[in-house]
Amino acid sequence: MAKHIWKAGTMLYPLPVAMVSCGTMEKSNIMTAAWTGIINSDPPMTYISLRPERYSYGIIKEAGEFVINLTTERLLWNADFCGVKTGRDRRKFSLPGLTAVKASQLDAPMIAESPVNLECVVDKIMPLGSHDMFVSKIVAVNVNEDLLDAKGVLHLEKAALIVTSHGSYYALGRRLGTFGYSVKKK
Repeated sequence: MAKHIWKAGTMLYPLPVAMVSCGTMEKSNIMTAAWTGIINSDPPMTYISLRPERYSYGIIKEAGEFVINLTTERLLWNADFCGVKTGRDRRKFSLPGLTAVKASQLDAPMIAESPVNLECVVDKIMPLGSHDMFVSKIVAVNVNEDLLDAKGVLHLEKAALIVTSHGSYYALGRRLGTFGYSVKKK
C-alpha cells in the first residue's frame, strides 16, 4: 500500500480526554487536556502539556499541583466546554454535572463525577516551544467504589471512558485481548 508523506505533526491518536482541575476549593478552574500520559512507574509520574497563555497554566505553575480527572461519556459535554471556554470568565464548577470535592493530598479540587482522579504534584516544568510540559508525581489515585469487584479489582471498562482522535470524540469499545495474550500458553 502506498503512503503519503506529510510534514511532521502531532499525529499520535487516540488521546485521552482528561479534565484537569486546579486551584483551590474556593478558587478553582477546570481545563481539558489531551496531551497527557504516564511517563514513569516508580515513582508514578505523569505530565500535562499546556500553552503558557492558558488560564490554568498560571494557576498550576503557582500552586505546583493539579488533578487529572478521567472523563466519561456522561462528562463529554462538560469536557468539551471546559476545553473551549476560559476560566477567566466563568467558574466551571458551577456548570451542571460538575461537583468539586476535596482531594486527599492536595488543595486542588477533584471532579466528583469522574471515576478516577489522579492527584499530581509538579516536579519540573519543561519549556518545549508552543507548550510547556508539567512533569509531575502522582501522589494519590482516587477510584469510584462501583468500579471495584468484591476482591478490589478495578474494572475500568465499566466507566465508559472517552478518547479523542483527530478532532472527534469516541467511546472506548470492546476488549480485544489482555497484555501478554500473544505469548500466553494455551
